[in-house]
Amino acid sequence: MNTNRSQAVFSAAQELMPGGVSSPVRAFKSVGGQPIVFDRVKGSYAWDVDGNRFIDYVGSWGPAICGHAHPEVIAALQEALEKGTSFGAPCELENKLAEMVIEAVPSVEMVRFVNSGTEACMAVLRLMRAFTGRDKVIKFEGCYHGHADMFLVKAGSGVATLGLPDSPGVPRSTTSNTLTAPYNDLEAVKELFAENPDAICGVILEPVVGNAGFITPEPGFLEGLREVTKENGALLVFDEVMTGFRISYGGAQARFGVTPDLTTMGKVIGGGLPVGAYGGRKEIMSMVSPAGPMYQAGTLSGNPLAMTAGIKTLELLRQEGSYDKLESTTQKLFAGIQSAAKSAGLPFTGSSISAMFGFYLCEGPVRNFEEAKSADTERFGKLHKAMLERGIYLAPSAFEAGFTSLAHSEDDINSTIKAFQESFAEIA
Repeated sequence: MNTNRSQAVFSAAQELMPGGVSSPVRAFKSVGGQPIVFDRVKGSYAWDVDGNRFIDYVGSWGPAICGHAHPEVIAALQEALEKGTSFGAPCELENKLAEMVIEAVPSVEMVRFVNSGTEACMAVLRLMRAFTGRDKVIKFEGCYHGHADMFLVKAGSGVATLGLPDSPGVPRSTTSNTLTAPYNDLEAVKELFAENPDAICGVILEPVVGNAGFITPEPGFLEGLREVTKENGALLVFDEVMTGFRISYGGAQARFGVTPDLTTMGKVIGGGLPVGAYGGRKEIMSMVSPAGPMYQAGTLSGNPLAMTAGIKTLELLRQEGSYDKLESTTQKLFAGIQSAAKSAGLPFTGSSISAMFGFYLCEGPVRNFEEAKSADTERFGKLHKAMLERGIYLAPSAFEAGFTSLAHSEDDINSTIKAFQESFAEIA
């Protein structure tokens, strides 16, 4: 595979941007080698600047659930472009997307649009504190809620990939109110509440962890969190930036039947354009300025392009059979990966839900981030390289979930399974 142009572009980028990238995991540091520089995407495929084609299971890290550059999304954006890219004023499109989100997501009675998942999580923590009058928050080890200071505590994802315990530049005073517990450990949460009476504003978590690999909630865990937060007068927040509209149309909360007080969203609801959102019960959301005293603002929030792409994406997802196709596609893919690893005699564990999947090269089960860290990351790096050479683009980290889309065909899945069979045999 010729990657000369990718190498040249990335070498130049390293003189222009820190590490040559605009986001750390893209740099391939944990898998070795240099990153592939993309030129264009379409459907389930990505092409690099050298003309190599890859079946893509990153999907822009989640938004491309209908496939890259879906023709109906592109057509809607072209029409919207003629009206302008940003208003800095209310637009009717905000109403339409808000109505769609409120109708779909059980916890959301009102919603505020922002520009990224990080921004949504920053704002929702401020809102939790404003509503409860308390400062401390519980998060889970390996759950990633963006790069805001107060969340860079045992944050998984890119932090884990780069081997950083937290991050320089984050004051201890900022994180002193951030308490952590192992994911799937309800007793640890109860202990934190007992040790900090009337001080915890709430619990925030990825209901399905996608930034420490792929970890699903054990039976009773989400239900237990709902109960313990209510008992202690605290709020429960689901960070559904990744899972929202991906593991079901109403997100993880609809799939598992547990309704939080607040929800953060992003990725899918922007159809591939920069977007974020947070929403919840009306009495809580009424604290947000200008309705209430908690200030939060954004110049590009609710911009017409992101709203247009989000509306069209959700319309496509609402079509009959969309989630059945996503589920069957992902199940077939994961079963093939699992079988290939077994045939190669490799330690393997993982799972899939709807349009997300993940695996670890270790003995399972993996129930939390500490157990995820036992995965063989060196061998994963070799796997990543072998798959890349066979035209399959996986996330360049052992601690990221994979994503399928409506555009992935049966031939794509069969080709991917064959590539896993060959690659697992090669690295065994």
